[in-house]
Amino acid sequence: MATTATKNPRDAGLREGVMTGPELAAQAIASIAPSAVIAFTAAAIFIGAGSGTMYAFLLATIVILCVGYIVSVFARRHPSAGSLYTYVSKGLGPTGAFAAGVALLIGSWGIAAGSLGGAVSYFSDLLQIFGIPATGTVWLVGLTIVLGGLAITFTIVGIRTSARVSLVLELVSIVIIVVLLVSALIWLGPEAWDPSQFSFADVPFQGVAAGMVLGILGFVGFSSADALGREARNPRTAIPRAIMWSAVVVGVLYVFAAYTQIAVLGDELAEVASPLAAIDERIGMPGWFEAVLVFGVAASFFAVVVAPLNVVGRIIYVMGKEGVAPERFGRTHENYLTPHRVLLTAGIAAIALDVILLLLGTHPMDIVVWVDTYGTYGYMVAYALVAIAGIIFTKRLGIPNRLVWVCAVVAVVAMAYVFFANVWPVPAFPFNVIPYIFLATMVLAFLRFWWLAKNRPEVLTQIGRTHTEMLDGVG
Repeated sequence: MATTATKNPRDAGLREGVMTGPELAAQAIASIAPSAVIAFTAAAIFIGAGSGTMYAFLLATIVILCVGYIVSVFARRHPSAGSLYTYVSKGLGPTGAFAAGVALLIGSWGIAAGSLGGAVSYFSDLLQIFGIPATGTVWLVGLTIVLGGLAITFTIVGIRTSARVSLVLELVSIVIIVVLLVSALIWLGPEAWDPSQFSFADVPFQGVAAGMVLGILGFVGFSSADALGREARNPRTAIPRAIMWSAVVVGVLYVFAAYTQIAVLGDELAEVASPLAAIDERIGMPGWFEAVLVFGVAASFFAVVVAPLNVVGRIIYVMGKEGVAPERFGRTHENYLTPHRVLLTAGIAAIALDVILLLLGTHPMDIVVWVDTYGTYGYMVAYALVAIAGIIFTKRLGIPNRLVWVCAVVAVVAMAYVFFANVWPVPAFPFNVIPYIFLATMVLAFLRFWWLAKNRPEVLTQIGRTHTEMLDGVG
């Protein structure tokens, strides 16, 4: 049961009930960035899974729906800006909640920072198409600052503004890619039917299992709408719908895109640097479509910078209210009613990381792969913890939980497998050190938890207890 708190005049609180269902879905889909995933992931899976690439995406969708179901169980009963941080507290107590909160912050911030590199790379390519020589470190650093600054501005100005920006950009991107894929199938004519992709005869099942790892990574961030418990209309029904339907829609899109890329490119899919560009060239789309396609992928990357920053802002805002994070982060802007201090800090940190890597000579797309991998470890830990917490929570309340058990087992086993597949066999540098950077970050964060346990134990009793009804200017 939530504790009673008094209103703090220094905190204006979050807006209440301003997010519609489509805007919640936009937050979820933008965090996934399906257009960016389609541009690269199917080709990577095809190397091992071959004609079974569709099945890798299908299995990944099932795993994500299992996680989504458990998240929805919590969202129907305890909507909060705290997201999985709040949910896990209901089953695993303060320690589990803190671990889930930190892991989710690493995931959300890592995906935002990494995707900023993707946005920079594709906007640089777009400018070059129009004859602007946007190459070299100075150009890339400038684009990083401009795009990062715009993302921070959109998140601070308001959740509806940032959600609508994400919705428009991601919809435009998806429409562009779907137009390309449908055009490719029409161009193929009768050959668009590829029965080999529906046969199990020559499917390398080990390759499909390995490909499922990348498929799951293509969904990380799908549950981000649950951080909008205060700002959503009818959160107990709207948030679960947004989470589940976004996963279903994106899963269908992934399967369709994988099928089409294989049907058009065949074995060449494993060799081309940019499958969508290869399809564009293969089927002879108009010359102007190249710029449209590049803009679509760039827009998708930018949308996934904005959406996860919103999650970071809400989680640390709740932590600030509960005393887990510094109190100044538990306040919102008096006009915009957004956690501006958190958003500004997290956004600048993302820009700074990308700028440092660029100055060290890192390619922007390497930033995407490296930093997103770091963030993905956070999501995997958070998803596994909420799955375990779901079992304990439903058992404690006497809620029928047979389906929760099934979903939890699927989710935990899948996340453990994904983690194992990313560390063994030991990958090449820097992927061999990224798991340890993640673990080191978790340990550093727990120094704060252990300090609170020793010096302010009363704070630990408040973890995860700030629900929707308590977010109106509570200090």
